[in-house]
Amino acid sequence: MDQVNLSSWINRSEIRQGCLSEMAAQMAHAVLGAKGTQPPRAGDLLPPLWHWFGFPPTASMSELGNDGHPRLGGIMPPVRLNRRMWAGGALEFLAPIRVGEVLTRETRIANVVEKTGAAGEMVFVTLEHDISGENGLAVREQQDIVYLQIPDTFRAPKQIPAPRGDLRESVEVSTPLLFRYSAITFNAHRIHYDLPYTREVEQYPDLVVHGPLQANLLIDMATRHRGRAPTMFSFRGVHPVFAGDTLELSTTKTSDAEWSLSTIAQGTHQGMQASAIWEI
Repeated sequence: MDQVNLSSWINRSEIRQGCLSEMAAQMAHAVLGAKGTQPPRAGDLLPPLWHWFGFPPTASMSELGNDGHPRLGGIMPPVRLNRRMWAGGALEFLAPIRVGEVLTRETRIANVVEKTGAAGEMVFVTLEHDISGENGLAVREQQDIVYLQIPDTFRAPKQIPAPRGDLRESVEVSTPLLFRYSAITFNAHRIHYDLPYTREVEQYPDLVVHGPLQANLLIDMATRHRGRAPTMFSFRGVHPVFAGDTLELSTTKTSDAEWSLSTIAQGTHQGMQASAIWEI
């Protein structure tokens, strides 16, 4: 597929320092916080997955590609396919993180796999992140990124029917929500805010709802209804969700220790599947 031996990038690594300041936590709360609740302050516990906002990309404008992503370089392999998506991930929460705490993230490329499927050529890159704070290792995370070629026309993947679910909540997906989530993650990928680019270049019918945003909404729902954050959480995108879609969050309590979750678009099909696990 690629003339470059992409597997030679396996085990490349980097270390970054990060922190979610009180101001950044207030901004995140303005996007994700429940109505009537107060934003976390310095020293307060960080909600699950909010460590994502503590490591914004620092590429300069000259280092961005046409899609708004930083051009590949550093530890990332030089994949020649031109569509990049965060396909899914899995996390284990080992210690609390607090607002204002200095964090260290050690990242390693765990695997690079080239495949050919219904969508054509694909490259899967698996990253492993170890995020440590004042109490040692706090989060162990796997991040799965997939690269594909942008098609000539949009071809939706096969829809997976929505589950009945024990709990359902509706979410208003608006362009300000997509913009603000891009802002708190410092994500310049244009499919989330630039409609002409999204339609004319990437061939999507509408602005795309971030996969990580859906994961944030699902883990927040699980935490609120269970009364505490899960100790393990995994998620996988199975169908794109668009700004024009009606969006629901669904939870099925498979056991006391594990809940299955999903985002549901248009009341018919799943956009993301997720699992939350608690220690009993």
